[in-house]
Amino acid sequence: MALYHYRARNSRGQLNEGKLEAASPQAVADNLLSAGLIPVEIKLAKAKASSAIHWQQFVHGRVKLEALLILCRQFSSLTRAGIPILHIVEGLRDTTEQKLLKAALNEVASALNQGQTLANALGAHPHIFNSLFISLVDVGESTGQLEQAFNQLSHYYQLELDTRRRVKAATRYPMFVIIAMVIALVILNIYVIPAFSGIFAGLGADLPWTTRFLISSSEFFSHYILHILVLLLLAGFLLWRYVHTPKGQLRWHTLVLRIPILGPLINRILLARFCRSFAMMLSAGVPIVRVLTLAGTATGNAYLTRAILNMGEELASGSSLSRVASDSGVFTPLILQMFKVGEETGRVDHMVMEAGRFYEEEVDYDITNLTAKIEPILIVVIAAMVLVLALGIFTPMWDMLDLIQQ
Repeated sequence: MALYHYRARNSRGQLNEGKLEAASPQAVADNLLSAGLIPVEIKLAKAKASSAIHWQQFVHGRVKLEALLILCRQFSSLTRAGIPILHIVEGLRDTTEQKLLKAALNEVASALNQGQTLANALGAHPHIFNSLFISLVDVGESTGQLEQAFNQLSHYYQLELDTRRRVKAATRYPMFVIIAMVIALVILNIYVIPAFSGIFAGLGADLPWTTRFLISSSEFFSHYILHILVLLLLAGFLLWRYVHTPKGQLRWHTLVLRIPILGPLINRILLARFCRSFAMMLSAGVPIVRVLTLAGTATGNAYLTRAILNMGEELASGSSLSRVASDSGVFTPLILQMFKVGEETGRVDHMVMEAGRFYEEEVDYDITNLTAKIEPILIVVIAAMVLVLALGIFTPMWDMLDLIQQ
């Protein structure tokens, strides 16, 4: 038995919250429905992790996605072999090289020895195992299909890892060019332009605006470089603090989706992630309102999460999935069509998974052409820098040669 936190609405639409102890989220939903309440959200009540785990997280950071992928694959294989869950956890604890994961698995093993379920034991470590992970494990335990649950999770993490690697590979060259440009600007303003400014000052002639601009910017940069660095660090810290507030995170995630070139790519990646998690959990038997809650959170984007959570509440009030999806305004016509066809055929999970595959192919194409889209912008920026630098330095030299020839 595990402890669950629920949110449900009564016949008047009023929201009720509380906790129930049950074997699975479905059992909680059945109890709520029998009491005349419509479930909106059901999640495991998180147990408090020990201070040792918090210290490990501070020192070693977060668990890498690769480690979770390996964990799911090993758990699936060992479960298929019929090894008891406690022995699996102890074996993975002894073999993993991730210290944070090792400490968490050690506490999971202790919780299993005390009679807790695997889902509840893992739920005490939300910094490692998210709600999607816990819900699938809980459904796998309840239905006796734990092997399939971990197999689905390993497939999910593999797709996430492949997408991240492709994005990093596509943005590596543009990032290198941008860093090189910044370094070049710093060197020019500190060493190159001041050397020429002394020569130009001795000419005693009127300098063109490009030269005056270069000299003024160089003097400002040289005199106030420490102030600039402090202001940049302070602005970065304040922006980081603001982005980590609910309001700031929502605005930032909304802005990210509107960035030219990158915004549409990020949106497709998030929609593919939503489709994968939605179809995976729905096929596993998770209630659809709970599926929307978990899939919305799994996107990692506050703007999409808020819209999808609102869908869950409207769906619990009796609206159809295709209607609430259309009203949300965050889905493309393809997904809306898949929702509608899935409702008519009774195969929503299958249709949404097909939409996810389509977006994964679109993401592959976009990532392949990402560098080609960014390169022209970088070339224009570099050409503008070279033009201003050339005009600012060589124009006075040409004027000086004309004076000498005269």
